[in-house]
Amino acid sequence: MGQAVERLEPLRTGSEKMAAQANFRGWMPALVTPFKDGAVDENAFRALVDWQIASGASALVPCGTTGESPTLTHEEHRRVVEICISEARGRVPVIAGAGSNNTAEAVALARHAEKAGAAGVLVVTPYYNKPNQEGLFQHFKAIDAAIGIPIVIYNIPPRSVIDMSVDTMQRCYELKNVCGVKDATGNIGRISLQRQAMGADFIQLSGDDITALACMAAGAHGCISVVSNMAPRLCADLQDACFAGDYKKALAVQDRLVPLHAATFLEAGVTGAKYGLSLLGKAREDVRLPLVPSTEPTKKAIRAALVHAGLLNA
Repeated sequence: MGQAVERLEPLRTGSEKMAAQANFRGWMPALVTPFKDGAVDENAFRALVDWQIASGASALVPCGTTGESPTLTHEEHRRVVEICISEARGRVPVIAGAGSNNTAEAVALARHAEKAGAAGVLVVTPYYNKPNQEGLFQHFKAIDAAIGIPIVIYNIPPRSVIDMSVDTMQRCYELKNVCGVKDATGNIGRISLQRQAMGADFIQLSGDDITALACMAAGAHGCISVVSNMAPRLCADLQDACFAGDYKKALAVQDRLVPLHAATFLEAGVTGAKYGLSLLGKAREDVRLPLVPSTEPTKKAIRAALVHAGLLNA
């Protein structure tokens, strides 16, 4: 018990990591990448960035899975990161997606993000090739050595097929730049276990919209959210209520959002988010193969959920 209490003290941190621990908090949209005629719709993306910031987003996360990074070319990926940083104009941090199951590619994306002015990078655990825990550590160690900005681990076993253990995450946290995790394990208990292992300053961000409130109550610092593409102000309100300790108010906001959380993920989250944004006049529904637009039953559920949340007229 004594050892666990001691681990709640901060581990060794550099100035960049400490800055991340102060600033990487709150609700952060995992931004969609709008398309038009098969290409990135820069104007729609810039407008989306501005709307998110004006609506209370704490940070922006471009080029994650929700940004359709698997089907962006490397040139498009770099350009989307650059546009996001340019349009944000320092108003909020930009945590750029820089993940790959190829370590050299992840290093290159992370270096570009740093050069472009990103405040940090989000790096997913390598998918498909299934490294063991030592391989996971060495992957993040290589990226850490290549850059000087904070790294947020993205642990999402349902998609990557591997789960970074708490022990491996603790090893990664000893690296100079690793500052936290986007936790999409779906296991609320992991927030508490990771808090005990890494301390209260280790940034923990929910990667599942519907579990974010529970994660906040367990000590998380925010959420990297798909639903906030469509409902940024409500997500910011939920965040503010949690930080104020007003969980009754947070629960009332959650009750408005739950149908949208559920409907958005009936199929691929990005297709749901893009359909919702199309209803709100913020972006086209266009996605790239192998994704296709949401089916009619899902569209009906998303529309009803937006009405329930008060974001769309019936």
